Amino acid sequence: MSNIRDILKQRILIIDGAMGTMIQRHKLTEEDYRGERFKDWPSDLKGNNDLLSLTQPDIIKGIHKEYLEAGADIIETNTFNAQRISMADYHMEDIAFEINVAAAKIARQSIEEFTNEHPSTNNEQRFVAGAIGPMNKTLSLSPDVNNPGYRAVTFDEVMNAYYEQVKGLVEGGVDLLLIETIFDTLNAKAAIFAIKKYFRDTGKEELPVMISGTITDASGRTLSGQTLEAFYTSVLHAKPLSIGLNCALGAKEMRPHIEELSGIASCYTSAYPNAGLPNAMGEYDEEPADTSHHLEEWAAEGFVNIVGGCCGTTPDHIRHIAEQVKGIKPRQLPVVEENSTITA
Repeated sequence: MSNIRDILKQRILIIDGAMGTMIQRHKLTEEDYRGERFKDWPSDLKGNNDLLSLTQPDIIKGIHKEYLEAGADIIETNTFNAQRISMADYHMEDIAFEINVAAAKIARQSIEEFTNEHPSTNNEQRFVAGAIGPMNKTLSLSPDVNNPGYRAVTFDEVMNAYYEQVKGLVEGGVDLLLIETIFDTLNAKAAIFAIKKYFRDTGKEELPVMISGTITDASGRTLSGQTLEAFYTSVLHAKPLSIGLNCALGAKEMRPHIEELSGIASCYTSAYPNAGLPNAMGEYDEEPADTSHHLEEWAAEGFVNIVGGCCGTTPDHIRHIAEQVKGIKPRQLPVVEENSTITA
């Protein structure tokens, strides 16, 4: 079995597209989200997409397999909000761990089934990335405009929530850990600390970590105010497999930031933009051919190692992207000389 680092030296890898967009296509009801187990739960559960790994596992597995059919090399677990702080919105803090284990197993099963159904592709290795989202509470910003020093959560609370999530993902069988859609670098640092602590506590071999931030507007900064270079520098201590950008922007708007990142990153780079910017109804209109055209340009210019899609993207988007970047050489890691700056 090949190491993902060896594969990244040879070709550009494809990460899957939006999970939420695909779930919406199923038009699930409150009853669908509840399933039999949670039919009498005291609060509404519709919209808790991570819960579907327990109540509608076949739907989640089917979405994973659609992305695998489209050419995805890396599929993300359905765990974007699956830690106890975000799960508190549904009073489901105590099943966060179970959701992560189940979601990781579903993703693993989808790869195994897909491989058995397509024996001609057996020599193509595919990976499960444990998705760790930004959380619904932030360590860097106050939710109270009248009290800028107030925080709704502490660093230890965030770290412990992520620790439990990491434990579930690893026990469920993921290959990678993906800290994604980062708008607050302090939250990301808590996730990094949790990952390092988990592997230190258990003595298990560390899994590769992918880190992906999000630039929220034309200023080129994260929501908590960091420039791209500052963000990169702030998380480099994690020694990640890759650092990249996802969400918030469409490919057209993301391009200058990906170009900048490719010039400073000493690790591999990833990019999975939205399907354009949302329209007045909050929906995404960019066609697969348009998204893939942008990503093909980035690949040809040597900006990226891992590409895919975020909000609004579908298996059709991923299929077009995979076809367009196939055969294009991946970005080469820069030569880092001791006591010197990075050179291309």
